[in-house]
Amino acid sequence: MLPGADLSDPAWGVLSGPTWSVELSIGAADPVDSMMLHIRGAGDEVLTPVFELAGALGCKVFDCSAGDLITPGGTSGWHGFQRFRDRVTGEGR
Repeated sequence: MLPGADLSDPAWGVLSGPTWSVELSIGAADPVDSMMLHIRGAGDEVLTPVFELAGALGCKVFDCSAGDLITPGGTSGWHGFQRFRDRVTGEGR
């Protein structure tokens, strides 16, 4: 489903891309009823595997930054987070 995903720890997976990483907080419950994705990095490319994963699992993507469900092409929360991160860390100056 997601080539390159490290699921050696079934409760906590990692998916890495060229400029980003996604940590998948899956938990130990079986069946899994929710999953938290911790997205780090830059660029919109990370959103593709996020929506591929959601599609494969038949679930929705909730953007904690924006406080709303998002759909493919909806990048406002991700862009807002990156602006906030860059402002706080002093990057992009």
